Amino acid sequence: MRKTIALLLISSTLLAGCGGSRLNPMNWFGGARSTPRADANPLIPESSGFSLRRQPRVYAGTPVDQITGLTVERIPGGAIIRVEGVADYQGAYEVKVDPDTEGDEAVDGVLAYTLKARKTARRFAVVGPVQTRRITAAHYVSDEVLREVRTIRVAGVRNVMTVRR
Repeated sequence: MRKTIALLLISSTLLAGCGGSRLNPMNWFGGARSTPRADANPLIPESSGFSLRRQPRVYAGTPVDQITGLTVERIPGGAIIRVEGVADYQGAYEVKVDPDTEGDEAVDGVLAYTLKARKTARRFAVVGPVQTRRITAAHYVSDEVLREVRTIRVAGVRNVMTVRR
């Protein structure tokens, strides 16, 4: 009995001391890193937007200017991806973490999202201080999707933040 307790104490102390170990569940998704986005130019439109056919209603949000925070919080049955960003001007609403692929599918172990928001239709936009332009959104991902995911990537207009397992 003493050997079992001593062995459990030693192994739990060693596992807790391994801050960088993959075995420690607190390190499954580490700190986020920010990199500049180079794959898209926000000044060039992708399509003209003109069509005579009736289109299904789609989310009309545009990518947020900058991503400032990305955390993945484990919950029973999956994880919640919480993204913080700064809009380019005041009045952003209906904020959404929008998947880049159809549904929540990982491509080569990467789960890619874009933080989007709808903006008020004003002729002259009010920029205002950063504190008034901060926005936060969250997205739930199930354990089935997370099994094949090694990296979670969230993009804005000016940067991309990633979290690795």
